[in-house]
Amino acid sequence: MEKKDFSPSESISCQRQLDEEQRSFLGSYPELEIVHYKGKTIILLGTAHISRQSVDAVQAIVSTIKPDAVAVELCPSRYRSLFDEDHWEKMNIFQVLREGKATMLLANLVLSSFQRRIGKSLGVKPGQEMVEAIRAANQCDARFILADREVQLTLKRAWGQASLWDKMRLLSVLMGSLFSNEELTERDLERMRSQDVLSEMLEEFSRHFPRLKSTLIDERDQYLAKKIVESPGDIIVAVIGAGHRQGIQRLIETSRVQEVSFDDLNRSPKPSKVLKGIKYIIPLIVVGIITYGFFYSSAEASWTMIQLWILVNGVLAAAFVAAALPHPLTVLAAFVAAPLTSLNPTIAAGWVAGLTEAWLRKPKVGDFMSLSNDIVSVRGFWKNGITKILLVVVFANVGSSLGTFIGIPVIASLLR
Repeated sequence: MEKKDFSPSESISCQRQLDEEQRSFLGSYPELEIVHYKGKTIILLGTAHISRQSVDAVQAIVSTIKPDAVAVELCPSRYRSLFDEDHWEKMNIFQVLREGKATMLLANLVLSSFQRRIGKSLGVKPGQEMVEAIRAANQCDARFILADREVQLTLKRAWGQASLWDKMRLLSVLMGSLFSNEELTERDLERMRSQDVLSEMLEEFSRHFPRLKSTLIDERDQYLAKKIVESPGDIIVAVIGAGHRQGIQRLIETSRVQEVSFDDLNRSPKPSKVLKGIKYIIPLIVVGIITYGFFYSSAEASWTMIQLWILVNGVLAAAFVAAALPHPLTVLAAFVAAPLTSLNPTIAAGWVAGLTEAWLRKPKVGDFMSLSNDIVSVRGFWKNGITKILLVVVFANVGSSLGTFIGIPVIASLLR
């Protein structure tokens, strides 16, 4: 293993510093860097989120150094998912649907599914190094800091910055990952043992979706760096994904971390004026085409347009929803709702279809209890009552959107 030598900075003076024995011990870990900031000694430990080696390193470093604080790359909701085994049972699926959070929750579950499947191959529970960091911190009476931004806000900001085309592509990539049955080779497993798989995946997303890079990577580097330097004490161990280490290190060493504002990073994105305008323009276009057909073509042509609009929009929404294998009445609800909700900017077809499925097949306690295990497989996603509702919501919205974009030129073609 590569050996590193760390020399103390002459400009640093604090009440507590690392001794030579501790520095020598840390030098045997090439995955960490030591930086200084306003009298604090900060040990940036880059981990692979699915790696037994990272778990062992965290335990050894925290127990040996006995820092004043341990900052971990977790947000409150991810912390609850790791330490509160019953957290899913407390979720109100109806509230999730009413607040329009179904797509964000499904995306979060798909990402968790990816990590759990890889973790199963490696024999390590995803996020285990974060759990070990918190346990080790408690054992040596150190404070532990949840240093990451709330995952739902990160996803929401990323979704808000994505174009309509990017959103469609992103959904297809996420859903496609569920069906991936690619076998991992020994080389793949070895690489994943030593790398931060989640950060690597986010980097890959950023290459394909450059608009999302600032939200998924850069903003989180800033948020993590700010939280780390504000952690209490003289010596801080920061347990972070390897993909974030260099970005955080640059922010601290150049003191640009001082310019970071939590208010800016925690601000919910404003709805796109373009997309908001489209929601109101589309109904006007559809109504305008049908009205024009009535006055300048014939009442019969206008009625045919209405029928085609209902048929195209309803059939596509119902077909997509049917793919989730819901209750038959949910498919019917999607068919009826899509042509109407496409003309109403305040209601989505997915909202109607999702609530219908939730009402007809109320999630059972077992669905909540088995959710963590069910999301590991495609069959589990389609079997679990909660994920089935989320799939219904997303599929209905996708089908209705396609029906709208196809339906407008179809009805316009009847104009003479």
